[in-house]
Amino acid sequence: MQSFTMRPSQLRLVEDIYRTDQTTKPKAYIALGPGLTTYTTLTATSNRLHRTRRQLIGQVLTDRSMRAFEPTMIEQVDVLIRNLLASTRKSEPVNMTDESRRLGLNIAGLLAFGYDMRLQTDEQNRFMLDMLDAGPYWSNVFLHYPRARTFRLGLITVQAFRTLREPYLALVQKMIKARMAEEAYAKHDLYSHIAHALSADAESGGLRDSELWFEANLFLTAAGDTVKTALSATFFYLSRNENAYQTLAAEIRSAFQAGSEITGPGISGCQYLRACIDEALRMSPPASGILWREQAPETGDQALLVVDGHVIPKGTVLGVNVYSLHHNEEYFPDSFTYRPERWLEDADTEARRHMRDAFIPFSVGPRGCAGKSMAYLETGLVVAKVLWYFDFEAAPGKLGKVGEGHAGMEEGREREGVFQLYDTFTAMHDGPYLRFKPRGGY
Repeated sequence: MQSFTMRPSQLRLVEDIYRTDQTTKPKAYIALGPGLTTYTTLTATSNRLHRTRRQLIGQVLTDRSMRAFEPTMIEQVDVLIRNLLASTRKSEPVNMTDESRRLGLNIAGLLAFGYDMRLQTDEQNRFMLDMLDAGPYWSNVFLHYPRARTFRLGLITVQAFRTLREPYLALVQKMIKARMAEEAYAKHDLYSHIAHALSADAESGGLRDSELWFEANLFLTAAGDTVKTALSATFFYLSRNENAYQTLAAEIRSAFQAGSEITGPGISGCQYLRACIDEALRMSPPASGILWREQAPETGDQALLVVDGHVIPKGTVLGVNVYSLHHNEEYFPDSFTYRPERWLEDADTEARRHMRDAFIPFSVGPRGCAGKSMAYLETGLVVAKVLWYFDFEAAPGKLGKVGEGHAGMEEGREREGVFQLYDTFTAMHDGPYLRFKPRGGY
Protein backbone atom coordinates (compact mmCIF):
# COMPACT_ATOMS: atom_id res chain seq x y z
CA MET A 1 0.00 0.00 0.00
CA GLN A 2 1.31 3.46 -0.81
CA SER A 3 1.50 6.46 1.48
CA PHE A 4 0.02 9.89 0.83
CA THR A 5 1.65 13.19 1.72
CA MET A 6 -1.44 15.24 0.92
CA ARG A 7 -5.17 14.71 0.66
CA PRO A 8 -5.94 13.51 -2.90
CA SER A 9 -8.31 15.78 -4.80
CA GLN A 10 -10.92 13.10 -5.57
CA LEU A 11 -11.44 12.50 -1.86
CA ARG A 12 -11.72 16.24 -1.39
CA LEU A 13 -14.52 16.21 -3.98
CA VAL A 14 -16.35 13.53 -2.01
CA GLU A 15 -16.00 15.52 1.20
CA ASP A 16 -16.98 18.88 -0.29
CA ILE A 17 -19.91 17.55 -2.34
CA TYR A 18 -21.41 14.86 -0.09
CA ARG A 19 -20.24 15.25 3.50
CA THR A 20 -21.98 18.58 3.96
CA ASP A 21 -25.37 20.23 4.45
CA GLN A 22 -24.48 22.81 1.81
CA THR A 23 -25.57 20.53 -1.03
CA THR A 24 -28.80 18.74 -1.82
CA LYS A 25 -30.47 16.72 -4.57
CA PRO A 26 -30.95 18.66 -7.83
CA LYS A 27 -34.45 19.65 -8.92
CA ALA A 28 -34.30 16.98 -11.64
CA TYR A 29 -34.77 14.28 -8.99
CA ILE A 30 -38.47 15.09 -8.85
CA ALA A 31 -38.73 13.07 -12.08
CA LEU A 32 -37.92 9.93 -10.05
CA GLY A 33 -41.04 10.24 -7.94
CA PRO A 34 -44.51 8.91 -8.74
CA GLY A 35 -45.63 12.44 -9.55
CA LEU A 36 -43.99 15.63 -10.72
CA THR A 37 -44.99 17.64 -7.65
CA THR A 38 -44.58 15.26 -4.70
CA TYR A 39 -41.19 15.04 -2.98
CA THR A 40 -40.04 11.93 -1.12
CA THR A 41 -37.04 11.07 1.02
CA LEU A 42 -35.18 10.21 -2.20
CA THR A 43 -36.16 13.27 -4.24
CA ALA A 44 -36.47 16.06 -1.65
CA THR A 45 -34.50 19.17 -2.58
CA SER A 46 -35.09 20.60 0.88
CA ASN A 47 -32.65 19.20 3.43
CA ARG A 48 -35.14 20.06 6.16
CA LEU A 49 -37.86 17.94 4.52
CA HIS A 50 -35.37 15.15 3.94
CA ARG A 51 -34.35 15.07 7.61
CA THR A 52 -37.98 14.92 8.74
CA ARG A 53 -38.86 12.10 6.38
CA ARG A 54 -35.68 10.17 7.07
CA GLN A 55 -36.27 10.33 10.83
CA LEU A 56 -39.71 8.83 10.26
CA ILE A 57 -38.81 6.14 7.72
CA GLY A 58 -35.38 5.43 9.16
CA GLN A 59 -36.71 4.17 12.49
CA VAL A 60 -37.28 0.72 11.03
CA LEU A 61 -33.75 0.57 9.56
CA THR A 62 -31.71 1.17 12.72
CA ASP A 63 -29.41 -1.49 14.18
CA ARG A 64 -31.87 -2.01 17.03
CA SER A 65 -34.76 -2.47 14.61
CA MET A 66 -32.77 -4.93 12.53
CA ARG A 67 -32.13 -7.07 15.62
CA ALA A 68 -35.87 -7.30 16.18
CA PHE A 69 -36.54 -8.10 12.52
CA GLU A 70 -33.71 -10.60 12.17
CA PRO A 71 -35.78 -13.78 12.89
CA THR A 72 -38.09 -12.90 9.99
CA MET A 73 -35.12 -12.27 7.73
CA ILE A 74 -33.55 -15.61 8.70
CA GLU A 75 -36.79 -17.41 7.84
CA GLN A 76 -36.57 -16.02 4.31
CA VAL A 77 -32.88 -16.89 4.01
CA ASP A 78 -33.78 -20.46 4.98
CA VAL A 79 -36.33 -20.54 2.15
CA LEU A 80 -33.46 -19.65 -0.21
CA ILE A 81 -31.38 -22.49 1.27
CA ARG A 82 -34.22 -24.94 0.59
CA ASN A 83 -34.51 -23.67 -3.00
CA LEU A 84 -30.78 -24.19 -3.52
CA LEU A 85 -31.10 -27.71 -2.12
CA ALA A 86 -33.91 -28.40 -4.58
CA SER A 87 -31.66 -27.25 -7.44
CA THR A 88 -29.07 -29.87 -6.48
CA ARG A 89 -31.64 -32.66 -6.80
CA LYS A 90 -32.43 -31.51 -10.35
CA SER A 91 -28.79 -30.72 -11.20
CA GLU A 92 -29.92 -27.26 -12.31
CA PRO A 93 -27.58 -24.22 -12.22
CA VAL A 94 -28.97 -21.25 -10.30
CA ASN A 95 -28.96 -17.64 -11.49
CA MET A 96 -27.98 -15.73 -8.35
CA THR A 97 -29.27 -12.40 -9.68
CA ASP A 98 -32.78 -13.88 -9.93
CA GLU A 99 -32.61 -15.62 -6.56
CA SER A 100 -31.23 -12.52 -4.84
CA ARG A 101 -33.93 -10.26 -6.29
CA ARG A 102 -36.74 -12.56 -5.12
CA LEU A 103 -35.24 -12.82 -1.67
CA GLY A 104 -34.54 -9.09 -1.35
CA LEU A 105 -37.96 -7.90 -2.46
CA ASN A 106 -39.74 -10.47 -0.31
CA ILE A 107 -37.79 -9.34 2.76
CA ALA A 108 -38.57 -5.72 1.91
CA GLY A 109 -42.29 -6.49 1.77
CA LEU A 110 -42.13 -8.11 5.18
CA LEU A 111 -40.17 -5.23 6.66
CA ALA A 112 -42.45 -2.63 5.09
CA PHE A 113 -45.90 -4.09 5.80
CA GLY A 114 -45.41 -7.53 7.32
CA TYR A 115 -46.64 -8.96 4.01
CA ASP A 116 -45.23 -12.15 2.51
CA MET A 117 -45.39 -11.94 -1.30
CA ARG A 118 -44.01 -15.51 -1.53
CA LEU A 119 -41.73 -14.52 -4.38
CA GLN A 120 -39.31 -17.34 -3.61
CA THR A 121 -41.93 -20.07 -3.75
CA ASP A 122 -44.80 -18.80 -5.93
CA GLU A 123 -44.85 -17.14 -9.35
CA GLN A 124 -48.08 -15.17 -8.80
CA ASN A 125 -46.45 -11.88 -7.75
CA ARG A 126 -43.21 -12.12 -9.70
CA PHE A 127 -44.35 -9.41 -12.09
CA MET A 128 -42.99 -7.16 -9.33
CA LEU A 129 -39.51 -8.10 -10.53
CA ASP A 130 -40.26 -6.86 -14.05
CA MET A 131 -41.35 -3.58 -12.51
CA LEU A 132 -38.03 -3.32 -10.72
CA ASP A 133 -36.28 -3.68 -14.08
CA ALA A 134 -38.40 -1.08 -15.84
CA GLY A 135 -38.70 1.40 -12.97
CA PRO A 136 -35.00 2.21 -12.40
CA TYR A 137 -34.33 2.20 -16.14
CA TRP A 138 -36.89 4.89 -16.91
CA SER A 139 -36.09 6.74 -13.71
CA ASN A 140 -32.51 7.04 -14.94
CA VAL A 141 -33.71 8.38 -18.29
CA PHE A 142 -35.97 10.94 -16.63
CA LEU A 143 -33.26 11.97 -14.15
CA HIS A 144 -30.90 12.96 -16.95
CA TYR A 145 -33.63 14.23 -19.31
CA PRO A 146 -36.36 15.59 -16.97
CA ARG A 147 -38.44 17.04 -19.79
CA ALA A 148 -38.76 13.58 -21.34
CA ARG A 149 -41.33 12.77 -18.69
CA THR A 150 -43.56 15.70 -19.56
CA PHE A 151 -43.22 15.61 -23.34
CA ARG A 152 -43.49 12.99 -26.06
CA LEU A 153 -41.03 10.41 -24.71
CA GLY A 154 -42.97 10.29 -21.46
CA LEU A 155 -46.22 9.77 -23.35
CA ILE A 156 -44.70 7.00 -25.47
CA THR A 157 -43.49 5.07 -22.42
CA VAL A 158 -46.66 5.48 -20.35
CA GLN A 159 -48.70 2.88 -22.23
CA ALA A 160 -45.97 0.23 -22.14
CA PHE A 161 -45.10 1.05 -18.53
CA ARG A 162 -48.71 0.98 -17.36
CA THR A 163 -49.02 -2.77 -17.93
CA LEU A 164 -46.41 -3.20 -15.20
CA ARG A 165 -47.14 -0.18 -13.02
CA GLU A 166 -50.85 -0.67 -12.39
CA PRO A 167 -50.64 -4.28 -11.11
CA TYR A 168 -47.63 -3.25 -9.05
CA LEU A 169 -49.46 -0.35 -7.39
CA ALA A 170 -52.52 -2.54 -6.86
CA LEU A 171 -50.41 -5.11 -5.00
CA VAL A 172 -48.77 -2.42 -2.88
CA GLN A 173 -52.21 -1.08 -1.98
CA LYS A 174 -53.38 -4.59 -1.13
CA MET A 175 -50.37 -5.00 1.15
CA ILE A 176 -51.02 -1.74 2.96
CA LYS A 177 -54.74 -2.40 3.39
CA ALA A 178 -54.06 -5.88 4.74
CA ARG A 179 -51.63 -4.40 7.25
CA MET A 180 -54.02 -1.60 8.21
CA ALA A 181 -56.62 -4.22 9.11
CA GLU A 182 -54.32 -5.32 11.94
CA GLU A 183 -53.27 -3.52 15.09
CA ALA A 184 -50.60 -0.91 14.42
CA TYR A 185 -48.01 -2.68 16.58
CA ALA A 186 -48.97 -6.25 15.68
CA LYS A 187 -45.76 -6.66 13.69
CA HIS A 188 -42.31 -5.14 13.68
CA ASP A 189 -42.38 -3.31 10.35
CA LEU A 190 -42.36 0.12 8.75
CA TYR A 191 -46.12 0.46 9.15
CA SER A 192 -45.88 0.19 12.93
CA HIS A 193 -43.64 3.28 12.89
CA ILE A 194 -45.68 5.41 10.47
CA ALA A 195 -49.25 4.25 11.22
CA HIS A 196 -50.03 7.46 13.09
CA ALA A 197 -49.07 9.50 10.03
CA LEU A 198 -50.92 7.25 7.58
CA SER A 199 -54.18 7.14 9.52
CA ALA A 200 -55.43 10.56 8.44
CA ASP A 201 -55.02 9.73 4.75
CA ALA A 202 -56.60 6.31 5.16
CA GLU A 203 -59.68 7.69 6.89
CA SER A 204 -60.19 10.26 4.17
CA GLY A 205 -59.82 7.65 1.43
CA GLY A 206 -56.75 9.35 0.01
CA LEU A 207 -54.15 6.72 0.86
CA ARG A 208 -52.96 6.15 -2.71
CA ASP A 209 -52.56 9.86 -3.31
CA SER A 210 -50.86 10.63 -0.01
CA GLU A 211 -47.21 11.60 0.37
CA LEU A 212 -46.65 8.71 2.76
CA TRP A 213 -48.04 6.32 0.17
CA PHE A 214 -45.23 7.47 -2.10
CA GLU A 215 -42.73 6.98 0.74
CA ALA A 216 -43.96 3.44 1.33
CA ASN A 217 -43.74 2.68 -2.38
CA LEU A 218 -40.18 4.01 -2.50
CA PHE A 219 -39.18 2.01 0.58
CA LEU A 220 -40.37 -1.25 -0.95
CA THR A 221 -38.40 -0.88 -4.16
CA ALA A 222 -35.26 0.68 -2.64
CA ALA A 223 -34.95 -1.85 0.18
CA GLY A 224 -35.72 -4.76 -2.10
CA ASP A 225 -33.58 -4.10 -5.15
CA THR A 226 -30.12 -2.90 -4.16
CA VAL A 227 -29.06 -5.90 -2.05
CA LYS A 228 -29.27 -8.11 -5.16
CA THR A 229 -26.06 -6.52 -6.46
CA ALA A 230 -24.16 -7.06 -3.22
CA LEU A 231 -25.16 -10.73 -3.14
CA SER A 232 -24.69 -11.45 -6.85
CA ALA A 233 -21.27 -9.80 -6.94
CA THR A 234 -20.08 -11.58 -3.80
CA PHE A 235 -21.05 -14.98 -5.21
CA PHE A 236 -19.56 -14.11 -8.61
CA TYR A 237 -16.16 -13.26 -7.16
CA LEU A 238 -16.08 -16.14 -4.69
CA SER A 239 -16.84 -18.61 -7.48
CA ARG A 240 -13.88 -17.29 -9.48
CA ASN A 241 -11.30 -16.78 -6.73
CA GLU A 242 -10.37 -20.10 -5.15
CA ASN A 243 -8.21 -18.69 -2.37
CA ALA A 244 -10.91 -16.27 -1.18
CA TYR A 245 -13.53 -19.04 -1.43
CA GLN A 246 -11.52 -21.51 0.65
CA THR A 247 -10.48 -18.91 3.24
CA LEU A 248 -14.07 -17.76 3.76
CA ALA A 249 -15.43 -21.33 3.83
CA ALA A 250 -12.91 -22.22 6.53
CA GLU A 251 -13.88 -19.17 8.59
CA ILE A 252 -17.62 -19.86 8.41
CA ARG A 253 -17.36 -23.60 9.00
CA SER A 254 -15.09 -23.20 12.00
CA ALA A 255 -17.10 -20.37 13.56
CA PHE A 256 -20.38 -22.29 13.78
CA GLN A 257 -21.27 -25.81 14.84
CA ALA A 258 -24.65 -25.75 13.10
CA GLY A 259 -26.38 -23.67 10.44
CA SER A 260 -28.98 -22.61 13.00
CA GLU A 261 -26.23 -20.79 14.93
CA ILE A 262 -25.66 -18.35 12.08
CA THR A 263 -27.14 -15.05 13.25
CA GLY A 264 -26.33 -11.35 13.03
CA PRO A 265 -24.30 -11.31 16.26
CA GLY A 266 -22.53 -14.49 15.18
CA ILE A 267 -21.38 -13.24 11.79
CA SER A 268 -20.26 -9.90 13.26
CA GLY A 269 -17.07 -11.64 14.36
CA CYS A 270 -16.34 -13.07 10.91
CA GLN A 271 -13.84 -10.52 9.65
CA TYR A 272 -13.03 -12.26 6.38
CA LEU A 273 -16.75 -12.48 5.55
CA ARG A 274 -17.07 -8.72 5.92
CA ALA A 275 -13.91 -8.23 3.85
CA CYS A 276 -15.33 -10.40 1.04
CA ILE A 277 -18.58 -8.42 1.03
CA ASP A 278 -16.78 -5.06 1.13
CA GLU A 279 -14.52 -6.05 -1.74
CA ALA A 280 -17.55 -7.10 -3.81
CA LEU A 281 -19.28 -3.80 -2.98
CA ARG A 282 -16.13 -1.93 -3.98
CA MET A 283 -15.90 -3.61 -7.34
CA SER A 284 -19.68 -3.70 -7.92
CA PRO A 285 -21.39 -0.80 -6.08
CA PRO A 286 -25.23 -1.08 -6.18
CA ALA A 287 -25.49 2.56 -7.30
CA SER A 288 -22.51 2.65 -9.59
CA GLY A 289 -23.02 5.97 -11.39
CA ILE A 290 -23.04 9.58 -10.21
CA LEU A 291 -25.25 10.68 -7.32
CA TRP A 292 -25.87 14.26 -8.40
CA ARG A 293 -25.87 17.26 -6.04
CA GLU A 294 -26.26 21.04 -6.24
CA GLN A 295 -26.10 23.88 -3.73
CA ALA A 296 -28.92 23.66 -1.19
CA PRO A 297 -31.46 26.53 -1.28
CA GLU A 298 -31.27 26.78 2.53
CA THR A 299 -27.72 28.14 2.29
CA GLY A 300 -29.07 31.52 1.16
CA ASP A 301 -28.33 33.80 -1.76
CA GLN A 302 -25.00 35.07 -0.44
CA ALA A 303 -23.44 31.72 0.55
CA LEU A 304 -20.72 30.27 -1.65
CA LEU A 305 -20.31 26.58 -2.41
CA VAL A 306 -16.59 25.83 -2.56
CA VAL A 307 -15.49 22.45 -3.94
CA ASP A 308 -11.80 21.57 -3.98
CA GLY A 309 -10.96 25.27 -3.78
CA HIS A 310 -13.28 26.31 -6.60
CA VAL A 311 -16.41 28.44 -6.19
CA ILE A 312 -19.30 26.61 -7.86
CA PRO A 313 -22.02 28.79 -9.47
CA LYS A 314 -25.53 28.30 -8.09
CA GLY A 315 -27.55 25.80 -10.06
CA THR A 316 -24.50 23.81 -11.16
CA VAL A 317 -25.05 20.06 -10.87
CA LEU A 318 -22.00 18.06 -9.80
CA GLY A 319 -20.97 14.71 -8.38
CA VAL A 320 -18.43 11.89 -8.24
CA ASN A 321 -18.77 8.65 -10.19
CA VAL A 322 -18.80 5.86 -7.59
CA TYR A 323 -17.53 3.10 -9.89
CA SER A 324 -14.63 5.29 -11.00
CA LEU A 325 -13.75 6.19 -7.42
CA HIS A 326 -13.80 2.53 -6.36
CA HIS A 327 -11.36 1.70 -9.16
CA ASN A 328 -8.99 4.60 -8.56
CA GLU A 329 -5.51 3.09 -8.34
CA GLU A 330 -4.39 5.74 -5.85
CA TYR A 331 -6.72 4.32 -3.23
CA PHE A 332 -7.15 0.73 -4.45
CA PRO A 333 -3.99 -0.61 -6.11
CA ASP A 334 -4.70 -3.39 -8.61
CA SER A 335 -8.28 -2.18 -8.46
CA PHE A 336 -9.79 -4.70 -10.91
CA THR A 337 -8.54 -7.63 -8.83
CA TYR A 338 -10.81 -9.12 -6.18
CA ARG A 339 -8.62 -9.12 -3.09
CA PRO A 340 -10.54 -9.14 0.24
CA GLU A 341 -7.23 -9.09 2.11
CA ARG A 342 -6.81 -5.40 1.29
CA TRP A 343 -9.41 -4.67 4.01
CA LEU A 344 -7.51 -6.66 6.65
CA GLU A 345 -3.87 -5.91 5.97
CA ASP A 346 -1.76 -3.96 8.43
CA ALA A 347 -0.75 -1.04 6.26
CA ASP A 348 0.21 2.57 6.42
CA THR A 349 -2.39 4.27 8.62
CA GLU A 350 -2.96 7.21 6.30
CA ALA A 351 -3.26 4.98 3.24
CA ARG A 352 -5.86 2.80 4.98
CA ARG A 353 -7.81 5.88 6.03
CA HIS A 354 -7.89 7.14 2.45
CA MET A 355 -9.00 3.72 1.23
CA ARG A 356 -11.87 3.73 3.72
CA ASP A 357 -12.80 7.31 2.82
CA ALA A 358 -12.93 6.37 -0.86
CA PHE A 359 -15.27 3.43 -0.19
CA ILE A 360 -18.82 4.79 -0.61
CA PRO A 361 -21.13 2.00 -1.91
CA PHE A 362 -23.99 3.45 0.16
CA SER A 363 -22.99 7.06 -0.45
CA VAL A 364 -21.98 9.25 2.51
CA GLY A 365 -23.09 12.32 4.38
CA PRO A 366 -26.63 13.45 5.23
CA ARG A 367 -28.03 11.72 2.12
CA GLY A 368 -26.23 8.42 2.66
CA CYS A 369 -28.31 5.24 2.44
CA ALA A 370 -30.31 4.58 5.62
CA GLY A 371 -30.51 0.87 4.78
CA LYS A 372 -26.80 0.13 5.19
CA SER A 373 -27.27 -2.04 8.30
CA MET A 374 -30.03 -4.01 6.62
CA ALA A 375 -27.92 -4.63 3.51
CA TYR A 376 -24.92 -5.90 5.48
CA LEU A 377 -27.06 -8.12 7.71
CA GLU A 378 -28.95 -9.68 4.81
CA THR A 379 -25.86 -10.20 2.66
CA GLY A 380 -23.83 -11.62 5.53
CA LEU A 381 -26.53 -14.09 6.60
CA VAL A 382 -27.04 -15.35 3.04
CA VAL A 383 -23.35 -15.84 2.23
CA ALA A 384 -22.60 -17.47 5.59
CA LYS A 385 -25.56 -19.87 5.43
CA VAL A 386 -24.90 -20.85 1.83
CA LEU A 387 -21.26 -21.65 2.61
CA TRP A 388 -22.25 -23.60 5.68
CA TYR A 389 -24.66 -25.87 3.82
CA PHE A 390 -23.12 -26.03 0.33
CA ASP A 391 -20.07 -26.04 -1.84
CA PHE A 392 -20.54 -24.18 -5.10
CA GLU A 393 -18.81 -23.38 -8.38
CA ALA A 394 -19.52 -21.61 -11.64
CA ALA A 395 -21.89 -23.56 -13.88
CA PRO A 396 -20.29 -25.49 -16.74
CA GLY A 397 -20.41 -24.26 -20.31
CA LYS A 398 -21.88 -20.98 -21.53
CA LEU A 399 -24.04 -20.42 -18.46
CA GLY A 400 -20.92 -20.27 -16.33
CA LYS A 401 -19.70 -17.31 -18.39
CA VAL A 402 -22.83 -15.19 -17.81
CA GLY A 403 -21.92 -12.00 -15.96
CA GLU A 404 -18.30 -12.01 -17.10
CA GLY A 405 -16.62 -9.57 -19.41
CA HIS A 406 -14.94 -10.82 -22.56
CA ALA A 407 -13.07 -9.64 -25.62
CA GLY A 408 -15.33 -8.03 -28.18
CA MET A 409 -17.59 -6.30 -25.67
CA GLU A 410 -17.56 -2.53 -25.23
CA GLU A 411 -14.32 -0.86 -24.21
CA GLY A 412 -13.65 -1.57 -20.55
CA ARG A 413 -15.75 -4.75 -20.51
CA GLU A 414 -13.07 -7.13 -21.75
CA ARG A 415 -11.97 -8.37 -18.30
CA GLU A 416 -13.29 -11.92 -17.75
CA GLY A 417 -12.89 -11.74 -13.98
CA VAL A 418 -14.99 -8.59 -13.53
CA PHE A 419 -18.75 -8.75 -12.85
CA GLN A 420 -20.51 -6.64 -15.47
CA LEU A 421 -22.88 -3.89 -14.26
CA TYR A 422 -25.15 -1.60 -16.27
CA ASP A 423 -25.98 1.76 -14.74
CA THR A 424 -29.74 2.30 -14.54
CA PHE A 425 -29.67 4.53 -11.45
CA THR A 426 -29.29 1.30 -9.50
CA ALA A 427 -27.41 -1.52 -11.24
CA MET A 428 -28.65 -4.11 -13.71
CA HIS A 429 -26.77 -7.38 -14.21
CA ASP A 430 -27.18 -11.07 -14.93
CA GLY A 431 -25.68 -14.12 -13.24
CA PRO A 432 -23.61 -15.63 -11.96
CA TYR A 433 -25.01 -19.08 -12.70
CA LEU A 434 -23.74 -21.42 -10.00
CA ARG A 435 -23.93 -25.15 -9.41
CA PHE A 436 -24.42 -26.16 -5.77
CA LYS A 437 -23.51 -29.36 -3.97
CA PRO A 438 -24.76 -30.21 -0.43
CA ARG A 439 -21.90 -30.32 2.05
CA GLY A 440 -21.76 -33.75 3.69
CA GLY A 441 -24.71 -34.41 5.98
CA TYR A 442 -25.41 -30.77 6.67
